Amino acid sequence: MEKIRILHTNDLHSHFEKFPKIKRFLNAAQQDGTVDQVYTFDAGDFMDRSNPLSDATNGHANIELMNQFNYDAVTIGNNEGISNPHEVVEHLFDHAEFPTVLANLREEDESMPSWCTSYKIFTTKKGTRIAVIGLTAPYPMTYGPNHWHVKMLGEVLPNLLATLKGKYDILVGLTHIGVNLDSWIAEKFPEFDLIVGGHTHTLLEHGKWVNKTLIVQTGKWGRYVGDVNLTVDEQHKITEIKACVHETAQMAEHAQDIAESKALFEKGKQLLEKEKIADLPALFENDKEEALAVSLDAIADFAGTDLAMLSTGLFLTPFKEGILTRFDLQTCLPHPMHVVRTTLKGSDLWRLVMEIEKNRHFLKKFHLIGMSFRGKVFGEVYYRNIQVDMKTRIVYVNGEEIDPEKYYQIATLDHYILIPFFPTLAVVGENEFLFPKVLSQVIGEYLARKYPIKKGEVSGRK
Repeated sequence: MEKIRILHTNDLHSHFEKFPKIKRFLNAAQQDGTVDQVYTFDAGDFMDRSNPLSDATNGHANIELMNQFNYDAVTIGNNEGISNPHEVVEHLFDHAEFPTVLANLREEDESMPSWCTSYKIFTTKKGTRIAVIGLTAPYPMTYGPNHWHVKMLGEVLPNLLATLKGKYDILVGLTHIGVNLDSWIAEKFPEFDLIVGGHTHTLLEHGKWVNKTLIVQTGKWGRYVGDVNLTVDEQHKITEIKACVHETAQMAEHAQDIAESKALFEKGKQLLEKEKIADLPALFENDKEEALAVSLDAIADFAGTDLAMLSTGLFLTPFKEGILTRFDLQTCLPHPMHVVRTTLKGSDLWRLVMEIEKNRHFLKKFHLIGMSFRGKVFGEVYYRNIQVDMKTRIVYVNGEEIDPEKYYQIATLDHYILIPFFPTLAVVGENEFLFPKVLSQVIGEYLARKYPIKKGEVSGRK
């Protein structure tokens, strides 16, 4: 008989305040003398650019900290693969002391990325072979513009499982695809014994059984650490498998924990503050509407459109008078969103505006979670060069009534396409995702051109 323990995390999202406790727990559990072998995995979205240090170091600070967790393998989530430019992802794992498994991502020439493998086979001290396959959420409309070829799960798994047949005793999926797709895999590919998942931030305290496959996931932000215990017989077959989670808040706290997390934040802040972007006039001082207006101009300029739309909830803080740093922008707009150039027929643009106006009151205070949003409420939508008279239901573009047969282009965000409130964008919009710059970079570059910092004036401005 053999006892194997699998520790796992997912969706840490750069919540470094949890890292000291998680590190101590994992390091202690990895020395568990009551079992024969311990493995430790992460199921992606360990990085989030809303954290200043992650943003300033392109995620390398995350890797440095995660090296201390002694992972045996990780996979990536959308926050690594989509929120980062292609070149950043290529070098994200340069100093990682753990392998990355990822079966459904390719370079544009169909070659395997140099920083990952489709799977890894571990052999325990007693000879049990554990194959671990990595999978990430297959979003072609966002991976494609970032110069990746992401493959559908049903496209890669049949051939990969055929290749692995006879080479393992236990099959584990390390996935960042969400609990519904994990369940689909368990139904379609019963070869999987265990799926360690992420993406949907689902807390499965004792796992979820789908046929003979156990699916586990630990919620989000490092609030829990997952723990799976397997008993294996002399023929290397699983005879028992149990799952549980350990709440990070209940783990022992050391005096230096808070100071460590504060130091990491301060380090990121200092790095970002070194990058001075623009010298803003007094009209921007604590005025969110001015920040929003210039940001509408910025995304329209970036997308090459006359029209644009943004929502107030994106702006967590207003801009300020004087020198605007990258930290200021990151604090105001921490969202890993990308600008989209959307082409709509006039009749469809009219419908989009009606969808916005219909939802305006509801969305103003709607608490929104996910879809790259790092704020609290969605807020109100503001337009650039679009006016609407709801009494007559007439929409005006640049002062003229909209032509239902004419085609218009509007600068939007991938966020608006992903949320369910404006279906016209996703259903009939011709959407061109503009990678790799995120929203704060687009606005920052526009502000730098419009309000440049003059030499010799930096020290005299606040």
